[in-house]
Amino acid sequence: MSSIPVNSLLLSLLLVASVSLCFSYGSFSHGCSQIERDALLKFKHDLKDPSNLLASWAGAGGDCCTWRGVICDNVTGHVIELRLRTLSFQDYLASSSSSTQYEDYLKLILSGKINPSLVSLKHLRYLDLRNNDFGGVQIPKFIGLIRSLKHLDLSDAGFAGMIPHELGNLSNLHYLNLHDYYSQFKVENLNWLSQLSSLEFLDLSLVHLGNVFNWLEVMNTLPSLVELHLSYCQLPRVPPVLHLNFSSLSILDLSSNYVDESAISMLNFPRWVSHLKNLLSLNLANNNFQGPIPNDLQNLTLLKELDLSINHFSSSIPEWLYDFNHLKLLNLRSNNLKGALSSAIGNMTSLISLDLSLNHELEFEGGIPGSLKKLCNLRTLSLSNVKLNQDMAEVLEVLSGCVSEEVESLDLAGCLLFGQLTNHLGKFRNLAHLGLRSNSISGPIPMALGELVTIRSLDLSDNRLNGTLPKSLGELKKLEELDISHNSFQGEVSEVHFANLKNLRNFSAAGNQLNLRVSPDWIPPQLVFIDLRSWNVGTHFPKWVRPLEHLSYLDISNSSISSTIPIWFWTMSFRMEHLNLSHNKIQGVIPTKLKIDFSASYTLVDLSSNHFKGPLPSIFSNVGALDLSNNSFSGSMLSFLCHKMDELKNVQVLNLGENLLSGEIPDCWSSWQYLVAIKLSNNKFSGNIPESIGALSLLESLHIRNSNLSVGSMPSWIGKRFSSMVVLNMRANKFHGRIPRELCNLASLQILDLAHNRLSWSIPTCFNKLTAMATRNDSLGKIYLDSGSSTFDNVLLVMKGKVVEYSTILKLVRSIDLSSNTLCGENPEEVTRLIELQSLNLSQNSLTGRIPEGIGSMRYLESIDFSVNQLSGEIPQSMSDLTFLSHLNLSDNKLRGRIPSGTQLQSFGPSSFSGNDLCGPPLSKNCSVGNKFHEEHGREEDDNGLKGRWFYVSMTLGFIVGFWGVVGPILFNRRWRYVYYHFLERLRDRIWWGFM
Repeated sequence: MSSIPVNSLLLSLLLVASVSLCFSYGSFSHGCSQIERDALLKFKHDLKDPSNLLASWAGAGGDCCTWRGVICDNVTGHVIELRLRTLSFQDYLASSSSSTQYEDYLKLILSGKINPSLVSLKHLRYLDLRNNDFGGVQIPKFIGLIRSLKHLDLSDAGFAGMIPHELGNLSNLHYLNLHDYYSQFKVENLNWLSQLSSLEFLDLSLVHLGNVFNWLEVMNTLPSLVELHLSYCQLPRVPPVLHLNFSSLSILDLSSNYVDESAISMLNFPRWVSHLKNLLSLNLANNNFQGPIPNDLQNLTLLKELDLSINHFSSSIPEWLYDFNHLKLLNLRSNNLKGALSSAIGNMTSLISLDLSLNHELEFEGGIPGSLKKLCNLRTLSLSNVKLNQDMAEVLEVLSGCVSEEVESLDLAGCLLFGQLTNHLGKFRNLAHLGLRSNSISGPIPMALGELVTIRSLDLSDNRLNGTLPKSLGELKKLEELDISHNSFQGEVSEVHFANLKNLRNFSAAGNQLNLRVSPDWIPPQLVFIDLRSWNVGTHFPKWVRPLEHLSYLDISNSSISSTIPIWFWTMSFRMEHLNLSHNKIQGVIPTKLKIDFSASYTLVDLSSNHFKGPLPSIFSNVGALDLSNNSFSGSMLSFLCHKMDELKNVQVLNLGENLLSGEIPDCWSSWQYLVAIKLSNNKFSGNIPESIGALSLLESLHIRNSNLSVGSMPSWIGKRFSSMVVLNMRANKFHGRIPRELCNLASLQILDLAHNRLSWSIPTCFNKLTAMATRNDSLGKIYLDSGSSTFDNVLLVMKGKVVEYSTILKLVRSIDLSSNTLCGENPEEVTRLIELQSLNLSQNSLTGRIPEGIGSMRYLESIDFSVNQLSGEIPQSMSDLTFLSHLNLSDNKLRGRIPSGTQLQSFGPSSFSGNDLCGPPLSKNCSVGNKFHEEHGREEDDNGLKGRWFYVSMTLGFIVGFWGVVGPILFNRRWRYVYYHFLERLRDRIWWGFM
């Protein structure tokens, strides 16, 4: 009987539940709730959506569950997910089948601000705003109120500043991703993370944690953590943890936390990692770890991925590592590993990717071990810059088994391979990348290369390959990147070579003797990168450039072009990052307007060594490096330099040398704040250096050589405002007066050339403060040196009596040239403290005194020129210690005595010592007894002369003191003057009457 009420009650509850479910389902059938719909519309209102991607978010009565990026619960109808991420630009390019521009991609990015209406979405579990741009604002604190969130991805979304600790309120969170490559987050502490006990995924890469010394302690409070990414966080050293609570961790990335030697960074190997025995992936790359690979790691036997690259491990590869038979990825690139690669490498049969490159002391005795044939799962093999010293055919023979059938990437660059490419290449049926750069491979490219139908990237650069390019190259239909630069190829390249290369994007073939012979209407593949330096592309500017909509890198320098540049080129909508048309004979005037976009992060434009004329174009203010040198640009710099003064220019390197520019250098450099190097040499300027150049605080290199500057002395502010100055070349102008002592403040200065001016007075004794000439530091500031382009800083110096151009080794040069001025006084002993100096030229001045005795301590001197001065005394014996000296000129001075013995000085010809009173080899004049007496007598005369000079100096000083001791009071004291006059009158009377 009692069961009837219970059954009735259960039946009633079931009925209520069914009705409730029906109502819930019915509510969903009419769309999401009004509250959630309004919240989403408010959220949309504050967003900027240039491509109208959220067009479906419309209508007060619409069903928001059908809107783009909105996902609702199938039962309740509540909004549970917002998926509004944008593809990265790389993914966008890969997914786009049509031609695209960066501007098109930018339109897909959401920006604006985040409306607090999101808090009304009480059931939201998933929020993804990745790869958008919210303008560098802080992550909104109110996101911490959406307590239902389980997945939060704000990576690369343009947020910045301090991460709000309110995120610690999201206690249900399983996934948190805050890494951002474009703006660095900061935190006061990480204590708020301890509240996220359900967290399974955490990515704080690029968040600055340099002052968070309890970061490991905080991570240890997250027992559910499975994946942790803390790369580029500047992690500080931390004490070891006694017990690890996050032992469920399977993926750990602590890469790139090494900053520099002076920073507090994670320099000690984190031995606590060895207790994480469930780890499947470990990345410790780029942390400056040293010593042997720690044996503690042998406990991590479940590892499938191990990356220890870009460190300083200096041991051999430990034997226990060869037993990691689960390992699929092993990256030991860029270490100091030594010893031999064991044949036990064949035990690692699970390996898919193996990178041992850039370990220069790793030995391959007898070549690549034959056991590599067992690695049948291998897809990527990189041994670049490891000394194989093996015939190419032997290497391909070892890899021609099952490896050749599966391997997709093979990088053997810089392995000292020799011999020729063989038909074994045809066996690599799945090869996508082949790198053979910088070996000694010779001979022609074999026809079998055309059998690599899967290849996408091929690098044969810097070898000794010769012959013509085989037409079989045109059969590589999937080829995207081809580099054959710096070989000895000859002959013609025609349209046939590109017939089927529809996917080719990067083509680099500089430094060969090739001729491009294509029809005027040829349409090439949609190339993005073209480097045809030193080819012969014909006298006319190539029309085949016109169809290339995505071209960003074009180098056709030294390519025999002698026409003008057609207008269509300047009006194309390129996003150009590198344009080099230098060393041709291109003519004409550059237009004042163009459509080419030069706003990439660092764009190079090199139009040097052509026949351009007319005024300087004011259209390149957004480039990073601009070289218009060695042309015929004329007129004033005013319109170029002062164009849009209110806009900050991006130019870092500016070369306008070797033109016909005239007038004064305009005083409007304040908008060129990023300039690091300026070259205005060999023009026809007038006036002095404008003071606004002194506002360029980053300037490291200033060349105003042979530019006719005059009217005044050298500005002293050069030494006050350019703390980073490395090169100062103001040779052959008309500066007069003294050398400013303020130049001694330029502690980074390595090259000082003030020759051929009208400078007078003495050499500053404070030159010993030019510390970069006294210590070895080859950084050369920020100046980027590239032998492939004259745009980057190079210097013409008079070294060893010849004009020499330094570029690629400029950072190694230390030089002072003060020749051909009217400097007087002695050569200060302080100069000899510049022990790293290589060239010292003080010739053709009026210097007196002796050659400094300490000159022998300047052990790196290669060139000394003290000729045509008034130097006297003997040549210091220490000069024979200058073992690097290869040029010496002491002629036309007043030197006397024996030339110091030693192979160094005797190796120079007599002309180095002519015009003096010297004797001994290499001169024919012997130092006989008479000569010895003459020398001793000369020294005695010098001593007597010195005593005599001191006598006269003392007498003169005594006269001055006596004279002013008597006359001074008379001149300035009226009473003394009255008494003195009366004394003279009485003395006169006495003398007069005495004679009478």
